[in-house]
Amino acid sequence: MGIQGLTGFVEERGSFFTDLRVRDTKLVIDGSSLYHRLYFASTDDFRRGGDYGPFAAAVGEFFGSLRACRVAPFVVLDGGRGADDRKLPTLKGRAAERLRAAHGLSRGEGGCLVPLLTREAFVQALGRLGVPFVQCFAEADREIAGLANRWGCPVLSLDSDFCVFDLAAGYCPLSHFQWRSVCPGEGERGSYVPARCFSVEKFCRHFSHLNKSLLPLFAVMNGNDYIDLAALEVFFSKVRLAGGCAGGKGGKHARLQGLLHWLSQFAEPTEAVDSLLKYLKKHQREEIRELLYASMEDYTPSDVNLEDFFQNGKYECEAARKADLPWWVLDALSKGKLAPFISDALMLRSTFLHVQVENMQRPSAHSTALPIRQVIYGLLLKVSRNTEVASPSKQTSNLPVVCEFDRLQKTLKKTFVQAASLPTDICDDHFTLDKLIEVPMSCRQMLLLETLGVKMSIPASIPSHLQLPVAVTCYWICCSEPKVNSHQLKALLLMMVSGELHRITNDPDPTVVHAEDDTIAYNEFLKWKEKKLQHKDFDLDAAHSFCQWQCCLQMGLYLNQLLCTPLSEPDLTSRLYSGTLVHRLYQELKSTPSVENLFSSSPKITLLYQVLLTTVAS
Repeated sequence: MGIQGLTGFVEERGSFFTDLRVRDTKLVIDGSSLYHRLYFASTDDFRRGGDYGPFAAAVGEFFGSLRACRVAPFVVLDGGRGADDRKLPTLKGRAAERLRAAHGLSRGEGGCLVPLLTREAFVQALGRLGVPFVQCFAEADREIAGLANRWGCPVLSLDSDFCVFDLAAGYCPLSHFQWRSVCPGEGERGSYVPARCFSVEKFCRHFSHLNKSLLPLFAVMNGNDYIDLAALEVFFSKVRLAGGCAGGKGGKHARLQGLLHWLSQFAEPTEAVDSLLKYLKKHQREEIRELLYASMEDYTPSDVNLEDFFQNGKYECEAARKADLPWWVLDALSKGKLAPFISDALMLRSTFLHVQVENMQRPSAHSTALPIRQVIYGLLLKVSRNTEVASPSKQTSNLPVVCEFDRLQKTLKKTFVQAASLPTDICDDHFTLDKLIEVPMSCRQMLLLETLGVKMSIPASIPSHLQLPVAVTCYWICCSEPKVNSHQLKALLLMMVSGELHRITNDPDPTVVHAEDDTIAYNEFLKWKEKKLQHKDFDLDAAHSFCQWQCCLQMGLYLNQLLCTPLSEPDLTSRLYSGTLVHRLYQELKSTPSVENLFSSSPKITLLYQVLLTTVAS
């Protein structure tokens, strides 16, 4: 994220920061930076598909530290790619990097990778903790800057773009925000989080009192997420940057420093742009001028009034108005009740499918969930089966197509996928996107269950928050290739019931009485887990199968949200999925089948496991 090389340069120097005691203030938080940072801090296992419970606990501890210092957090999340899709080349580059990291991890090499459902778990954790958050319509940076300036409070992020924004109360990098080391404070002021704040003044002073209005031009010329101007290489090859070398050869930050020193000779951006254009061919100059000025606008704080959203729940922005989407879709997007995947599919007809640590010789784990995605695309782009009574060739040509970026072995590839036509016996004329919210719940639930291949109603004895994961598991058993084996299925269901046992024995409600046998079963399980999780066996084929399940759960979750939740949303924060645990259970079941009786001390959990097993088997 951000400006190439700037974070490394600023961190290396260290002299561009001022110490800050964060307390008694509002704080605008870049949600994407925060959940990446907290996930990486909550685990050291990136191979087994994610441990969302410890991650949710870390999220809770983080906001607990802020509460102790009377800090009011407001989390701002990125939305979709936006109608102009300007970041597409950057996003393709990041997807390729993620693919390389996943491949390395699958071979036992080091590396970090955020698991598939981390963002969904983060949004659920924010909701559970009552932390105010908004999901922007597109990239969040400008709206974060606008809100922080409106309130005169700092921005917390790990994105070097915030070194360039003109922020009234500054930018605190997450790497210097010591929330685990809250200080008690002195006198009446109370406790605080020790932090460091980037100082634009110190930074500009270092570069011959550079005018800070030139920083956006520096960001654009140096290269950021939106722009990588190959045409400017002519400029860099001709101009002699400070340090005495054309082309900025030298130390790893030589070009960056040389560019800043070069800019410092100008009073304002127009003068610098005019000088820069003289180095380019005449026919390129006007086009590059327009591109530079348009790109510098990315560093102007947005006038979207997020304060209005946090006070009245109303999100309005020009791009959302132009998109002309149904009001309920815009409302659900802003409240994080629909994922950016949905707006990308709807507006751009293009989506990214994030790779996991899977078997790269096999088809992508996402291919298992393709039929679910096709129904999502069908709902978004409204295709019903009765519109295609013509010949088979006509039928195909009438169906909208969505471009998916996914892996083919070890490379990123785009594939064009047809939207599914919706079954006319369930989907009448009301199943258009603007009227979807009015469709009877029974019809929406029927479409969801039919998509997941579940022909019967889910037994009432299964807790409502487990009904969607159970339906997804039925789908996974039918559609996975290679087929799911019984050890994988049992490991997954045992993991699910262990999450349920954790949930009921850790209920914070003091009025809830925990059954003694549940507490005994939970303590026995913890002892078993402590002993067994030290084993580090890794089965890549089993990992691939569990990756397929997560892909199915993600798309089941998105379809359920799009249908306005006819089934309760599963709680990812309460250990619904734990990669290290499911892998361990799988290994144990192969050698010690009696592990299936792990929860025998609790009749309630034993019965739940049997009901789940019977339901998915039938």
